[in-house]
Amino acid sequence: MRSSLLQSDTQLNQKSYYEASVKRNHFNTSLSEEISVDVVVIGAGFAGLSAALELANNGYSVVILEADQVCAGASGRNGGQAIVGYASGMNLIEQQLGQHYANMLWQSSLDAIHLIDQRIAQYQIECGRVHGYQYVADSPKKAGQLEVEMLHYENKYGLKTAITTGSDVKNYINSDQYVMCAYENISGHLHPLQYGLGLANAATKAGVRIYEHSAVLELTKGQTVVAQTAKGQVKAKFAVVAGNCTLHEYGAKVAPELKGRIMPVGTYIIGTSPIHPLLQDQLLPNNAAVCDNNFILDYFRFSQDHRMLFGGRVSYSTKTPYQLKEKMQARMLTIFPQLASTSIDYVWGGFVDISMNRAPDFGRTDNNIYYLQGFSGHGVALTGLAGQLVAQAIRGDAEKFDIYSKIKHLPFPGGDLLRTPALVLANFYSQLKDLF
Repeated sequence: MRSSLLQSDTQLNQKSYYEASVKRNHFNTSLSEEISVDVVVIGAGFAGLSAALELANNGYSVVILEADQVCAGASGRNGGQAIVGYASGMNLIEQQLGQHYANMLWQSSLDAIHLIDQRIAQYQIECGRVHGYQYVADSPKKAGQLEVEMLHYENKYGLKTAITTGSDVKNYINSDQYVMCAYENISGHLHPLQYGLGLANAATKAGVRIYEHSAVLELTKGQTVVAQTAKGQVKAKFAVVAGNCTLHEYGAKVAPELKGRIMPVGTYIIGTSPIHPLLQDQLLPNNAAVCDNNFILDYFRFSQDHRMLFGGRVSYSTKTPYQLKEKMQARMLTIFPQLASTSIDYVWGGFVDISMNRAPDFGRTDNNIYYLQGFSGHGVALTGLAGQLVAQAIRGDAEKFDIYSKIKHLPFPGGDLLRTPALVLANFYSQLKDLF
């Protein structure tokens, strides 16, 4: 029987704009045999696909085992925002690792953006790629915090942003909601499911075998790693665990030591009917992706066919919020009342993984078992880089991968029984702070 997390995950995805706007290719059906390869990858999201593609291009035999469909989880449902930097911010990384390594990880986040563009060009992936990103603040207090953060990025890392205040904000976003906007053109947005399916097609052409509906139930350690599914198994020299927050919902014996280090957080999106391109240009003149700097944040952008894709309303309880469509629409209209007569065609969501400190969590559970998790809302870009780095580590060059593994992580408090209620209370407290 599926857990409530997986039930909620599946129900929400059925109404996804992304699923409605693609035609899926058929990959291999569930694994029903024994296979021996160089590397087994658990999870066919961005991270797993990136690792598999990189390894196959370097001569490794690779099998991907996916519990559902390719990019059925966070990779195929997110806001489509490809963002430089990290959800934790750079202060935490500077404090833990020092400025030298912080500089290297900042450059890696830039490399993650460049990798997206490189692969789109190399594999001719049509995914509506747009450069341009806007950080916005809705109060003087938040504006002060945003300015400090942007100046920190500029002074230490060279990120150039155009900061506007007052009436000039409307040159970037036509809304009375915001008192400050910071624009940069390195980050941006894309259609995540189109991009993910493009990576999957490229991986199969490189020789990767992808088995959908093949949940890994147990992963046995040893010189030869064994990934056991319901009807088959894969033996490999190396394993890459990239199952995100639903990994343990399918297979409690895969990597139990990782479970307490991340939490599933529900995030939700509505998609409007297409609006007139002139209205789109009035609302967002540069067609950038937008995100505010509240703890419970709003994020939004326009799709290729001129729909407003508006996200937010996170849930830490794994329960879908009550009257989700109405609440999301009401929130959108506080920002863009110009869309009052625009209907809502899609409502969807899913779960992303967050780490306690919001920093990425990459490492090893054994000498030949690598894991990638804790993307914390920055996964569109960072997952691709993570896959590339783990592939380099398997090939014998683990220098960059091991920098990430130096970041210290703590498990969420409360254990299986109390950590979700504790996070809900912390979330409520943060919402109150956003109001003042």
